[in-house]
Amino acid sequence: MHPTSITPIFRIFDESKAREFYLDWLGFSVDFEHRLEENAPIYLGVSMGDIQLHLSEHSGDGTPHSIIQIQCSGLRGFHKNLKPYKYYRPSVEPYQWIEGYIHMTVNDPFKNVLVFLEKEG
Repeated sequence: MHPTSITPIFRIFDESKAREFYLDWLGFSVDFEHRLEENAPIYLGVSMGDIQLHLSEHSGDGTPHSIIQIQCSGLRGFHKNLKPYKYYRPSVEPYQWIEGYIHMTVNDPFKNVLVFLEKEG
């Protein structure tokens, strides 16, 4: 076996807040949406570049307070171009756990954490 990718599943509790955070603020795009029937919980696939996440309102899918690290480049530019978001104002800082990296940590409305990491230099 040769694994080729990983797709974290984050538990969400409000579709409109998830869309506001992931799509409108961070700039992810919707890859797919799935509901078993009308008014059922949504299972949403989103991506940004090569990063894919699944967002699920289904009980048992993912655990709130999950953390992912996203290796990236251009973090300072990404940060600078973020639109104002009423609930959060992250900063780019040195990453104390890995020497030579900077990071921007954001918490989604459901207490999931995304750590954007970039190797400096």
